[in-house]
Amino acid sequence: MLVLIAEDDELILRTIEHKLLKEGYEVIIARNGKDAIDAIKNKEIDLVITDIMMPFASGIEILSIIKSIGKNIPVIMLSSLGQEEVVLEAFNLGAADFMIKPFSPNELIIRIKKLEKTF
Repeated sequence: MLVLIAEDDELILRTIEHKLLKEGYEVIIARNGKDAIDAIKNKEIDLVITDIMMPFASGIEILSIIKSIGKNIPVIMLSSLGQEEVVLEAFNLGAADFMIKPFSPNELIIRIKKLEKTF
């Protein structure tokens, strides 16, 4: 399974990458929204894990683009913002899950494995 991690915080990015690689997933990294969108358009990605607040394009914009180009890729949104309207917007746009930072990498893996059963 190929997972795109879109995260501009290097420590969080590396933590997620390490955990996913250890669990046997293939990983692509994007440090900003533009690179994430390019990867989504050009690769066969199975899952996206994206921060909401990123340079060039937000996680919400990434989710919108995935839906607008007709790709059915599950998206797990990450945010240090626990604002209800952001969470609701993400779910209304079709996010598969939403996690508030800081979060447990082990919990993230459990959520990914749960999502895997749906596709």
